[in-house]
Amino acid sequence: MAEEYKKDLRDKMQKFMQDKEKEFQKKQEEFVRREKEFRTTMEESLRKSIGTDFENQLRLLENANRENEEKLKVSRQRELEFLKKEQALANKEVELELSLQKHLQEARNVLSKDIHEQEQQKFAVKETDYELRLKELQKQLDDQKKLAEEMKRKAEQGSMQLQGEVQELALEELLRTTFPFDQIAEVGKGVRGADCIQTVRNKFGQECGKIIYESKRTQSFSQDWVEKLKADMRSQGAMVAVIVTQTMPKDLERFGEINGVWVCSFAEVKALAYILRDRIIRVFDAAKSQENKGDKMQLLYDYLTGTEFSEQWKAIREGFLAMKHSIQKERDTMERLWKAREKQLEKVLLNAAHVRGSIEGIAGKDAIDVPLLEDSDDDLLEE
Repeated sequence: MAEEYKKDLRDKMQKFMQDKEKEFQKKQEEFVRREKEFRTTMEESLRKSIGTDFENQLRLLENANRENEEKLKVSRQRELEFLKKEQALANKEVELELSLQKHLQEARNVLSKDIHEQEQQKFAVKETDYELRLKELQKQLDDQKKLAEEMKRKAEQGSMQLQGEVQELALEELLRTTFPFDQIAEVGKGVRGADCIQTVRNKFGQECGKIIYESKRTQSFSQDWVEKLKADMRSQGAMVAVIVTQTMPKDLERFGEINGVWVCSFAEVKALAYILRDRIIRVFDAAKSQENKGDKMQLLYDYLTGTEFSEQWKAIREGFLAMKHSIQKERDTMERLWKAREKQLEKVLLNAAHVRGSIEGIAGKDAIDVPLLEDSDDDLLEE
């Protein structure tokens, strides 16, 4: 039974397999058939679509071609019309140019005549105006030259003033650094006096005297600086005066004394200040030691032999000499003027005598009375 059952099961299995294979075969054939139909349908559809698109594109191209041809015709027509108008304008322009040239030539002829007449009338005036203008330009040129020279002079003066101020500041800084216990005072601008005043103090803080400094930074040395600084020294009550200059005097190669004023360069001022300061302190100490040992005669002697009296007396003497020189100069001027007038008067009197003699020679006894001066002066004229 088992064998029969297995055999029956195998037969059923084979039949089932055969049925399934036949069913699969049918489905596969159906699938192939449908695929062929689909492909055929798609090919026909594509052919129809491509054909329709091609026809549409062809139709569009033909329409565009027709429109382009029409536009080209219109454009050519417009270009032809433009060329015709351009030619017409060119012809009109030539005619207008010819007409304009004729009118211009006529106007030139008329204008040339008028200008020629006006030029002949204005030639003398223009020549005068030209000369006046030339003189005016020459004057402007001279004024500009003067202005340029003045500006140059002011610029140089400003530069020299700035350089002088820089040296003044450097001098004050040098003195303050070198002598910290002394008083270094700056003289303000516009105030008569030196640029810097050093009040010398000894080790006890006592004021021993003053040194005044004048700073100069110019290209040449002036002797007037010496007299001015001496006057400043007297007005400030200083004992010593020093000129610190960039350009030394011709007769001094190194620092030295000129008429009671010391002159040195900026490089020498420090050493010179040491020497002068030491001398002032020594004089002060000597005077201090004799303070209570003398009487009025000793004080008077000290005053007469001191620097202050000497400088004051020099100032009086210099003022007297200046006054005497001024009086002598005025006297010489007046004498020259009197001499010149005397010569003129002699010339007038001589000519008057000749005229009077000529009149008397012509009139004889009937001489005409022509007194030129008083009777006493007429006697001189007769002589």
